[in-house]
Amino acid sequence: MGILSGNPKDEPMHYGEIFSVWETSMMAKGTVSCYEAYMYHAGDKELKKLLEDLLDQARLEMKECDELLTDNGITPAPALAERPPAKLEEIPMGARFTDPEIAAKIAAENALGLVSCSKVMGQSIREDIGALFAKYHATKTALGLRILRMNKDKGWLIPPPLQAKRPE
Repeated sequence: MGILSGNPKDEPMHYGEIFSVWETSMMAKGTVSCYEAYMYHAGDKELKKLLEDLLDQARLEMKECDELLTDNGITPAPALAERPPAKLEEIPMGARFTDPEIAAKIAAENALGLVSCSKVMGQSIREDIGALFAKYHATKTALGLRILRMNKDKGWLIPPPLQAKRPE
């Protein structure tokens, strides 16, 4: 029986796992700060619901990653200051993010989150960490599909260059 063959929670984290979990915590904290601001800018009800769900997921990732780090004797990334509330009508037009801008940004960030989760799953030797990020990946996959459908339904999707004529 080797050092890494017992309860995964009793196994040491390697440096890649430590950094990836710390980085995920920091990104989740940034996401909470940014998406709370997006909530003040968003006018569309479906977009606001998606932002709420993305915020809930970011808060969960932040909590679980911070607990994992703390349990392993590592100081988590610092929390960011809370934003003061704002009303959509009070935000000047030139400073306001539009709903399509917010939707494009959350779609891109969710896609990057999928890649990040895949990286952590691939580098993990602790099964509990790999499983945690597999869970995050599955949630981000479902959220990504909702974002894509919303962007298509509302006409907000900006597609990449499409192949207009297929080779014969």
